[in-house]
Amino acid sequence: MNPREAAELLGHCAMFDGRKPSQGAAIAWSSALNDVPLDDDTKAAVAAYYTTAPKDPDAKLWILPHHVRTLRSKIRSKRLENFQYEPLANETTAEYLARYRGQVQAIASGRVASPAGRLALEGAPSRELMGELEAHGWEGNRTVPGSDEEAAEAELIDMVRRSGPLGIVCPSCGAAMGRPCKTPGGSGKQPLGKPRRKPHSARLRAARGESERTAGERAAQERRIREMSARHLARQGSEEIPDAEIVEPGGAS
Repeated sequence: MNPREAAELLGHCAMFDGRKPSQGAAIAWSSALNDVPLDDDTKAAVAAYYTTAPKDPDAKLWILPHHVRTLRSKIRSKRLENFQYEPLANETTAEYLARYRGQVQAIASGRVASPAGRLALEGAPSRELMGELEAHGWEGNRTVPGSDEEAAEAELIDMVRRSGPLGIVCPSCGAAMGRPCKTPGGSGKQPLGKPRRKPHSARLRAARGESERTAGERAAQERRIREMSARHLARQGSEEIPDAEIVEPGGAS
């Protein structure tokens, strides 16, 4: 855009905001929009700017060069929403670049009509893929819950379907399904205790389907542990500890 074209554009803006264009303003605008031509899209950008009401009702709209550049780019980009390049067989890289740029410019400028519809994907997922997804608990046509109660029920069902320890309530600390086990105690930030990196042993056994040990079984295991500890300490006490070797200051022992 040269100063003469910029003066014409400023005159177009004056019809909206009543500004008084000057030769200095034309030179400044031509410098800021030196790579933007004066075409229908440029004037449409001015109209688009004055179509939108200002955030402050008492403020006066006053278009600047960067508004023109941004709105003109949006107008041209909108025409390319459904654009898809149409290649030729055996075309070289240079031919592809030239044809691609030509198609983009033709559609963006409005010389060629924009694609009317959006291309849709054809076909469907394979039976193997659907089987794998369903094995991991995915449902192909899930519906959006219509109430909070249905949403809570759906969330509970999803948690029950989880495999592993998180799929059950922890019998040791009472952590809910889908929630990690907690350490004893709590704080202001974590009143229920900090999350454990590993689930409790009771939760792991329950997830594997193993029955929980009785009080007698637990007491017997504790006795075995104490006996093993006592034997270990007894072995250490019975071992002879050699006397320390005393070294004289002169180096003789």
